[in-house]
Parts: sequence; C-alpha cells; structure tokens
Amino acid sequence: MPATLEGQLVVAISSRALFDFEEENRVFEATDDRAYMQLQLQRLDEPARPGVAFSLVNKLLAFNAGHAERPRVEVVILSRNDPVSGMRVFRSAQHYGLPVQRGVFTRGGAPWRYLRPLAANLFLSTHDADVRQALAAGVPAARVYPESARASAAHPDEVRIAFDGDAVLFSDEAERVFQRDGLAAFQSHERDRATAPLSAGPFKPLLEALHRLQREPEPGMRVRTALVTARSAPAHERAIRTLMNWQIDVDEAMFLGGLPKGSFLAEFEPDFFFDDQTGHIENAAPHVPAGHVAHGVSNG
Repeated sequence: MPATLEGQLVVAISSRALFDFEEENRVFEATDDRAYMQLQLQRLDEPARPGVAFSLVNKLLAFNAGHAERPRVEVVILSRNDPVSGMRVFRSAQHYGLPVQRGVFTRGGAPWRYLRPLAANLFLSTHDADVRQALAAGVPAARVYPESARASAAHPDEVRIAFDGDAVLFSDEAERVFQRDGLAAFQSHERDRATAPLSAGPFKPLLEALHRLQREPEPGMRVRTALVTARSAPAHERAIRTLMNWQIDVDEAMFLGGLPKGSFLAEFEPDFFFDDQTGHIENAAPHVPAGHVAHGVSNG
C-alpha cells in the first residue's frame, strides 16, 4: 500500500523554527543564498542548536512510542532553505533523536502550497508571508518569534500548549465589536449571546487534533492545554460554552481582563503559545516560546 499521513497529527515546520539558524540567517541577509549554502555545508557535521519550537516537536513525536507501524504524529520540514542546507537540518534532527524523515526545500520559493497535500494540522515558520498565505488557505499557522525564550524542561511528560481565544480558537466576531464600540459594548454583546457558540477560529482544527491525543494518551506522555484570554466575566461564559459545544476540554483557562499575559504564561510553562496580537506575543516571548497568528481584525 502507498504511504499515507491520514489520521495523523501533521506538523509542518520551517528549519529556522525547529533549529537555531539565526547566525546563518544573518549571513544570508548580509550576502546571498550561496554564501549561506556554503556556511551550512561547512557546518554539516555540527548539529544546530534547538530552536523555539524544538520542545513542542520533540514532545509531540513522543506520542509515536509503541506506534512504529502507524505513527500518531508526523513532523515534516517545510522550508525556504535549499536542498544542500536541508542536509544539515536532517543531520541535526538525527543528532537529537528526532524521527523526522520528510522534508520539502524550496530555495526561496513559497513552501506553503505544499501544506495541502500534507493535510497539515499546523504550520510553524519565521516567514510572515508564508504564515499569512497558510492561514488564508485554511491551515492553522503561526509566525515563530526566533528571539522567544526556550521551553521549560520542568514538564518532560506533558506537551503544554496555550492559546488565545478570539481570532485564534474562536472567530474575531467579538473582537470586532470591541475594537469598533469599546469594552462595554463587547461585554454586553457577549453577555447577550452567552449561550450562542462562537464560530470557529483558525486554530480549532489543531485543538481538535490535540484533543484526540488527550483522549488516548501514551504511557508517560500527556497533552495539557490552556486558554489564555483578555476576556473577563461576564464574557468568559460564551468562551467556555463554545468549547463545551465543540465537546473539547481545556485544562486551564485564564480570563485576564487585559492584564499582561507574559507572567501568567511563565507560570504555565507552555511548549508554545499562540496569539493574534503582536503586543501579547512581545510580552510573552521573553518568558515562553511564542508565535503570532496573523488572522482577524487586528491583522487586517
């Protein structure tokens, strides 16, 4: 039978999101891709340091233990790198014991178009245009902040992921009301519609895929999720009821009423945090791995 990724949680990730290629990227920006390729070739036997999304990938792949015939998670390198530089990416993955076997290297071409044949559940990249095109194509995607803190090592048996609500898990319907009419109108809008589920945002499919892993955890490996939102009572109820309507549980919910999210995320210690507003990402990045979801009214 032909190979298939059907039924798996598929993560497509750029080289620079998985590994720390910031020094090499500076060479690329200062010169050209040939100098970059030569540097990567010179460092072929030197494993790259883990990047921002390394912990997330490493833990998700741990769900394949005991599933050699039918893996539950597939990680594919989807990169603007050239094929020569791709050799170092695969060697670095092998060095760290990451069972990453598939990759697409486009040498500057837009890689997002390969997300469709992969049926990807998530795309992580440092390239803003690629992320925006992936989101427009209906794939959950985030621009990784390379300067983000690396994930804590305190929870080796848990994949911890934190999500913003509006324009990430949910549609930006309520956020549009807030930006147009202010906080009082937003609170009234959400209170009046407390029992009406919000429409899905771009990351609902990823949350659903993670929920499937939650329902069938591996021995010694679990998923823990958190909703981290600027909402506060009474607008909290609609968010909770929406998740109930989707029959999806989150383990923690933080209704912060506009408080900065960074210090709260530092306590939760996620392997990754997704938010649609750059201000929240900039506040979170010194504490945790973070990525910007360029979706909704705040990113018009």
